[in-house]
This record gives sequence, structure tokens and C-alpha cells, in this order.
Amino acid sequence: MLDRFVRVALGVTLGLLIAFVAQPYILAFLYSANAPRSVAARGDLSAAEKTTVDLFASASPSVVHVFAQAAAQGRALMEPDDEFGQGEQQQGSGTQTGTGFVWDAAGHVVTNNHVVEAATKGGGSISVRLASGEVIGARVVGTAPSYDLAVLQLGRVAKMPPPLAVGTSADLKVGQSAFAIGNPFGLDHTLTTGVISALQRRLPTQEGRELSGVIQTDAAINPGNSGGPLLDSAGRLIGVNTAIFSPSGASAGIGFAVPVDVVNRVVPDLIKNGRVRNPGIGIIAGQEATAARLGIDGVVVLRVLPGSPAAQAGLRGVDPRTGTIGDVIVGANGRPVHRLSDLTAAVEEAGLDRPVSLLVERDGRVRTVRVNTADVAQTRL
Repeated sequence: MLDRFVRVALGVTLGLLIAFVAQPYILAFLYSANAPRSVAARGDLSAAEKTTVDLFASASPSVVHVFAQAAAQGRALMEPDDEFGQGEQQQGSGTQTGTGFVWDAAGHVVTNNHVVEAATKGGGSISVRLASGEVIGARVVGTAPSYDLAVLQLGRVAKMPPPLAVGTSADLKVGQSAFAIGNPFGLDHTLTTGVISALQRRLPTQEGRELSGVIQTDAAINPGNSGGPLLDSAGRLIGVNTAIFSPSGASAGIGFAVPVDVVNRVVPDLIKNGRVRNPGIGIIAGQEATAARLGIDGVVVLRVLPGSPAAQAGLRGVDPRTGTIGDVIVGANGRPVHRLSDLTAAVEEAGLDRPVSLLVERDGRVRTVRVNTADVAQTRL
């Protein structure tokens, strides 16, 4: 009886072992999909997906790829393309690449100044690749380094892309959706999405200035996105992507864009005059670090330019003989001034040929001084 039980147990165990070993082969024989599988019904896209798809379809034809060659070099044609390369700076060839977008029906394209700067300074050339794949020559109409903006004029185009719709940055809210279209790492027409993660940031630009009111977004911004549009959920332009904060050089979820209200003020000036008329009062400010070391909270007037609005208002700079500090600007238009960017923001907000009410500290006393702004190109500041 026991021997029979053992034989049955061994038989069952052997059968199970054979079934275990043979299982993959049996499944492969019975269920292998050796013909194309049927497509499962997906259903409709969600409302949010439809909005994003429609936004990209509407806006992407207006976004272009900008190539700025520092100097004509035939050997650059023998070097590998930057299609999957460095993005904003193609190593070795002197070519900078970035993004731009069509501003008007006349073929003006807005991009970042730093994208085309090498070409404008080195007598190089600029070309633009449209969404259609057509490559067009372009020339620089004007640049505004203080805002990191530049305007290009396209050459003859078979079919001009439509200009982007323009929104406003005055009513933006932290948390609302943001969409960036650009050419990161040379990859044409890439869409990234995110939200506006902060407002009223400050961003250093050229010529020792700081741009205030900058938009911060977590939509992925990478090298090659510079000069591209930041859009709201209605597909309107709300900013021009200009910089990222990243130790690695790639997107770390912190990107910055020039607010569209600034763009909408600067670009028409660049188209009409080739330069932007910067409102100013005609002073040269002292170093902020030095002022801080001296315990000064405000903008030290280092020098007042002759004939400037500041000179007409009686502002005083540092005495060049004794080094005695003259005026320190501590307020502008009812707001405190702690640093130069505070004063710059107040003056730019006032606009050209407009009055600015300054709080000026002199000899331990604070007084109010009314100054009319003027074009800083005329006052050399």
C-alpha cells in the first residue's frame, strides 16, 4: 500500500515538473501573436489634451529656427550638424542656434539678442528655418541688449507664416498653465508644458542692467529654446524664453522669460528705429556692493551727466576731489529703492518724457525731487 502511494506521488511530482518546464513552449505555441494585432479603440482625447494639441497646431507654424553664423567659414559645411548636439552653441563652427517667432505680416521675427549677437558683431550671417522646412536669409533690424531682445527681417518667403497672437503679462497668475515651443538641442518644434512658477523675478542682462518682472516657469527650457515663445492656454504670447537656471546646463525646472508687455513695448521701437529708447534720468550709479559695505540702503549717485534730467533737477554725485557722497536715491514713485534695479523698474514703468518722483537723501535729510525721464541714448545712460 505504501509503495503504491509513493509511486503515485512520484508520478504526480514528475507530471507537475514536466508541465512547469513545458509551460513557456505551450504558451508560445498556443498564443503567439504572429500577425498584426487589432487596434484597441481609444475614445476621445480629454479636454485638456485637445486644448494642448490645438494650441500647438495653431502656434507652431509661427515658430522658427534661427542660425547665426559669426563669420563666413566654408569649413563649417564639413562639420556635423547640431541636430542632436549643443543646441544654442554649436562647438567649433561659430554658429549659434536658437528660436524665434513671427511678429507681424511683414516678416519680422523676434528672438533673443544673445542668439544673434555673434553674427551682428562679427559681420556674420543669419538664416532662419521655417516650420515648412524652407530656409530663408535674414538681417538684423535692431537689438536691445538690455532686454535680451532682437528683431530680424526675413528675406523673400514663399508663404509668410502667421504672426503669433499677443497676450499680456500684467494679469498672469502663479499656477496657470504655460507652454514653450522651441528647438532645444536642435530638435525642431518641440513643445514643453508646465506652469508659471513665479513672477516678478529679476534677471541680469547686458550693459550692467537687471530686467525686472521676469516670468519663471517650470516648462522645460533647454539650450536652443532661447528666443522662443512662452504661451498661455489660449495660445497667446506671454513671454520670450531667455534663460535657464541649471548647474548642469540642462533644464532643472527653472526657466525665465521676458514678459510680453516689455516685448510689446520694445519690439515696435526696434522695428522703427533699430534701437529701443530707454527711459532714464541721466545718472551713473555707484557699485551696489560698495554701498552695502558702507551701510547705505539705496542707489548712490556716482555721477550726474551734464544736460541730463538729473542735472536739471539738481541731483549731485560723489565729489571727485574729496570723495564725499552727494545724493542717495531711496525711493521712486512711492516705492522704496534699495538697489539700481528698483530705480530702473520705476523709471521704465513711468516711460519716456514722464515725471518720476524721487526720494533723495542728502546730508542726512530726505527730500522729494521731481525728474522728467528722457531717452538714455541721448543722456548716454
